[in-house]
Amino acid sequence: MRAYLERLQQQGQVHVIDREVDPKFELSAVTDKVQRTDNKVVLFNRVKGTQFPVLTNIYGSRERLAQILGIKPGDFSRQWTKLTNLGTKVEGGYTRTVPPPSDLIDCKMSDLPLITYCEKDVGPYFTAAVFYAKEPETGVGNLSFHRSMVVSDKELRCRLAPRHHLTLYHEKAEKMGKHLECVMMFGPPPELFLAAAAPVPYDVDEVEVAAQLRGAPIEMRPCKWVDLMVPASTEMVIEGRFLPNERRPEGPFGEFMGYYVGVGNNAVFEVLGVSARPGGLFHSILSGSSEEVLSLELSIAANIFQRVNAVLPGIVDVTCNPFAFQTIVKIRQQYEGHARQVLLAVMGAELTWAKSVIVVDEDVDIYDIQDVVWAVLTRARPDQDTILIPGVPSFYRDPHKDHWGRIAVDACAPFARRHEYERKRVPGAREVKLEEYLGKRT
Repeated sequence: MRAYLERLQQQGQVHVIDREVDPKFELSAVTDKVQRTDNKVVLFNRVKGTQFPVLTNIYGSRERLAQILGIKPGDFSRQWTKLTNLGTKVEGGYTRTVPPPSDLIDCKMSDLPLITYCEKDVGPYFTAAVFYAKEPETGVGNLSFHRSMVVSDKELRCRLAPRHHLTLYHEKAEKMGKHLECVMMFGPPPELFLAAAAPVPYDVDEVEVAAQLRGAPIEMRPCKWVDLMVPASTEMVIEGRFLPNERRPEGPFGEFMGYYVGVGNNAVFEVLGVSARPGGLFHSILSGSSEEVLSLELSIAANIFQRVNAVLPGIVDVTCNPFAFQTIVKIRQQYEGHARQVLLAVMGAELTWAKSVIVVDEDVDIYDIQDVVWAVLTRARPDQDTILIPGVPSFYRDPHKDHWGRIAVDACAPFARRHEYERKRVPGAREVKLEEYLGKRT
C-alpha cells in the first residue's frame, strides 16, 4: 500500500495535512469534506495521541481502484472474471514465505490512532481492518471487513454479520469448544483489500484471489502471537482470537447506510499483540463513504454481471449506483421482453443487495445517475414498466423487514420502436477544450 501511495503522490492525487488534527470528530470531518469536493487521498501526518500517520480515502474512487488492477474505470465487471481466474496458476505459487522484517515494532493497541467518527458513536472504532482467519476444519483462509469497537488494550468487540464466512468460522470453532485465531491488518497490499470485498465461494482462499489480481505470489510472514501468516508489507497487524460462546455489548455506531446502529451483543476479540512497520500508516475509512461502499459495489456488480451474462445475451455492463442496494444493467436489446428477463435474472442472481434494479439501453451512461434517471423518465411508463415484488427478503441484517420487497424498472426503449428513441448528439461537444475558446484566467 505504501508503494501505491507514493505513486498517487507523484500523480498529485494526495492531500498531505501537517496540521495536528483531533481523532475525535475533526479527522472524520476533514475526510468528509475532501470526499465531497475533489475526493483525493488524505494523509494526516499529525494525529493527536499517536505517533502514527493516518491514511484515508486511498480506495475512494473508481479510477484509483482501476489503476490498481491495470484496467479502465468502466471495465471492472467485464474484467473481474479474467482477473480472478481461479482455474489458472500464478507462477511461483500463490504465496511465498519470507521472514518477519527485523525492524517490526511491538506496541499496544492504545498506541494506534483511536478515531471517533460520528456524534453518537460510543467511542473509537477500527473501520478499515482486513480480518484474516482460517476455516477451523479445512484451513481455507477468509478475508473480510467488520467494524470493531475499542474497549481496552486487550479487547475489541466486533460486529460479525450473519452468513459472513468469518461468522461461520467463529460459530464452527465455538461448537468445537475452541477459540478462533484471527488477525486484523491495516494497510495490506491493495490487491488483498480488493479480495476481501470479493464474493468468493466458501471453499476458496481469498489470499489466492489477491495473488490472481496481482499476477504474482503474495509475500507472507509468520505472525508472532498466533499461528497465521500475513503479507510482509502490511503496515500494522493486531493478532488475537475470538472468544467462544462470549458476546458483549457493542455500539451505537454510525454505519454505512447513514444511520446509527444501536447497542447489540457482538463477538469478543481478545488482543494478544500488536506490531507495526516503522512509520506505519494507519488506514482509516469513514463509514458510508465511497471508500467503504465502492469496493462492495464493484464486487456486487461483477458478481451479477458474471451470473446474468451466463444465462442471457446482450449484457454490456453492470454497476451499483449510487448505492449498493441499486443495480443498473446496460444491455444491447436482442428481442421483445429482453429487458424484463434481465430484471428477473438480476433479482435471482443477487438475493441480498439488488433491492432496486434498472435496465437501460447501451446509449445510457450507467455511471452517471443523472443519465440513468433521464432514461427512466423518458423511456419507462410507470404503469407498465415498473415491477413491484412484495414480501421478498433482501438485506440480511433487517429484523424489522425495512428492506423487504423489490422494485424493478425497464427503462429501455420499446424494442419495436427503438429507432424513435435515437438520442440527439452535438458533434464534437465532448471533445471541446474550453480553454482554447475562453482563454486562461489571469
